[in-house]
Amino acid sequence: MSPENTVRLRNTAATLITACGTSHIAELWLRDIDTTALTGALFGAGYLIIGIGLFGQSRFVLFLAILLPMAGVRLALNNVPIESFNWLGLAQITSACLVTILSALVLYAVRHQPST
Repeated sequence: MSPENTVRLRNTAATLITACGTSHIAELWLRDIDTTALTGALFGAGYLIIGIGLFGQSRFVLFLAILLPMAGVRLALNNVPIESFNWLGLAQITSACLVTILSALVLYAVRHQPST
């Protein structure tokens, strides 16, 4: 994979996770505030921090961009059955899965590119 494609995939993942984090935090205005909503907002804050980091060069952020979204998806699917999600919840789960896949691809490409 060329370095230009790697940068493009990384920026796409950063944009997706930033949008997902913003939607998690904005959900506080749409839902009753309970522990589930606050947990989602906490994940949203983590997503925003990872999104900022993905616009940089760090490999550690790529690991976090794989682990945290999958932990959020697993937590969401363990607490609520998939049939009861609204369109925003399904979009958040889909974007978290996409971010995980894109981050894994970028991490693999970065690890196997020759350093200069």
